[in-house]
Amino acid sequence: MTNKGYDNPQLIISAGELKDSLNDKTVCIVDTRPAHEYTRGHIPGALHLDLFGLSLINTSQETYNTFMWMIAYLFQQRGIDHTKTIIWYEDISGTRASRGLWFCEYLGHTNTRVLDGGYKAWLAADGPVSTEGVAPPEVPQFPIEAQHDIHMDADRIHASLNQTDFIPLDTRTDDEHYGRVARAERAGAIPGSIHIEWLNNLDDCGAFKPAAELRHMYEAAGITPEKQVMCY
Repeated sequence: MTNKGYDNPQLIISAGELKDSLNDKTVCIVDTRPAHEYTRGHIPGALHLDLFGLSLINTSQETYNTFMWMIAYLFQQRGIDHTKTIIWYEDISGTRASRGLWFCEYLGHTNTRVLDGGYKAWLAADGPVSTEGVAPPEVPQFPIEAQHDIHMDADRIHASLNQTDFIPLDTRTDDEHYGRVARAERAGAIPGSIHIEWLNNLDDCGAFKPAAELRHMYEAAGITPEKQVMCY
């Protein structure tokens, strides 16, 4: 297991560890990159599911429940087997793969990991590459055991803004945070947000930085363990 000092090291897997598990029938590997990148070359046996465009602008409970039901159905249709360890990857330790892991955790499937450093780390480790597409196998229905405590809707966030121990953490780009670019209905950020772009979590190779380095960065920004942090 990768040792970078994390409290939950089971959430990531190194390229070397994945190479050793490549023929393990209890592992399900999912490539979340765009289709054209997948067809140029991917980890042998990896299913394909580009998660980038799957998002929701209405977080009311009824709409959100429907959305997550759709995600669970999509996972089943793409052959993602909840009885296995599900490993997500993209080019680096990025937002697509992390989204896949978070969907699994919300649905109640905790046996899931992200490939640290992504496909770039796989190539650097001389991992084998395939250009053969993988047909989604028939798998059981993906169960939903919703973990409501790891999600906050807009109303709950708004009601929490005046709490001194509540921090909205904006992980978007500088241009989005400062309102120079709008990818939502309005430009700007949630009031009181601390801004740390997600790329700051990664080293020059696109892998996650060690825990000590990340802890120093977040504590310097005022993000400490006793506070409730809402990432967006």
